[in-house]
Amino acid sequence: MQQPTAKKPDTIQAVVEKKVKDLMRDWRRLVEVPYTASLAHTMNVLVANCVVAVPVAAPPGHWIGAGGSMIMEADKSTGVVRKHYIGMVTMLDILAHIAGSEDAHDSSGDLLDLDRKMAVPISSIIGHSVEGLSLWTLNPNTSKGIHRALVPVDGQVEEAVGVKLVESATSYMMVTQMDVLRFLRERTPEIKEILRQSVKEMEGINENVMAITDKTKLIEAIKCMKSSFLNAVPIVGGDHLHTQLITVCLSLSLHFNCFFWDQIDSLSLFQGRGRKLVGTFSATDLRGCQLATLQTWLHRSVLDFTDAVRNSLLFEGSVAVGRELVTCRPESSLEEVMEKVVSKHVHRIWVIDEHGLLLGVVSLSDMIRVVRHSLLSQLHT
Repeated sequence: MQQPTAKKPDTIQAVVEKKVKDLMRDWRRLVEVPYTASLAHTMNVLVANCVVAVPVAAPPGHWIGAGGSMIMEADKSTGVVRKHYIGMVTMLDILAHIAGSEDAHDSSGDLLDLDRKMAVPISSIIGHSVEGLSLWTLNPNTSKGIHRALVPVDGQVEEAVGVKLVESATSYMMVTQMDVLRFLRERTPEIKEILRQSVKEMEGINENVMAITDKTKLIEAIKCMKSSFLNAVPIVGGDHLHTQLITVCLSLSLHFNCFFWDQIDSLSLFQGRGRKLVGTFSATDLRGCQLATLQTWLHRSVLDFTDAVRNSLLFEGSVAVGRELVTCRPESSLEEVMEKVVSKHVHRIWVIDEHGLLLGVVSLSDMIRVVRHSLLSQLHT
């Protein structure tokens, strides 16, 4: 990175030069699962530790990790390799597995047994989402556009033919995008001129936001999210969609029965901009749901499911409150949006107008991107 001239703000330079280790204040023990753990057990681990992803550990010498990686944990005194991290499993991987690629129904018309799906070893579903196809690590003294990464403690990186990354360390920690946002929020005095700008001014709003309707069934929402690799979707009111479609169909002199209208509500994702926002559904909403309950609710509307999640005792006192809408306006400052993200522990903010119509979404990646761009612009202008 170029050295700033004398007129460059020292505070901006100081923020840019911070290391990964400066973000990780607590340095908690890494939450992981063995490769033999069942999917059901893994979901229990996610719930117990309030996380949305875990690395998967296996015995060394038998695996090539996700993305062609060889990330090992070695004994500090002897250097003997104890385990190999073969991938990262997220809630989206689990969601993709629940949706499945096989026929969704058996001969009796009922959904296939979820107990069977949730009994598979976690190693068998690594890579079901794009994010799960790679496993990233970061040097503690460096600063990648990824959602989360392992950080080696006393680690070393080697080169190997046919393997993209070979690394060993005595232990690993994890840094996430949320860690970065918390760090930036605490640096408000240094970057206050950046954070006081609106998300619209900073071009942090993604207007291409795909949605489902309030009538969409839970299983259909899961399938839609799997096919589009989305961790969350907004739920919009569907009545106006019926009105628009009726108008089109009448103009074509077509006739449809009530069954057809029920199917309209469970079609694939559609552009949600300009629709009335009534809820949100995230892959993490499945995290605390008992399998028996989930199987019962798969044919109910996703809006009913998010209500059930919100009222569940499993989520009592949790920041994950199901249907709660966390929103902002285009004129909201980046500082305000970051505060909502951190305090509500959500990974996106829906942007609405004064009438509650959906305008777009601001994700953690969007916030980090615009802050980074602004910091570098100030250093190089």
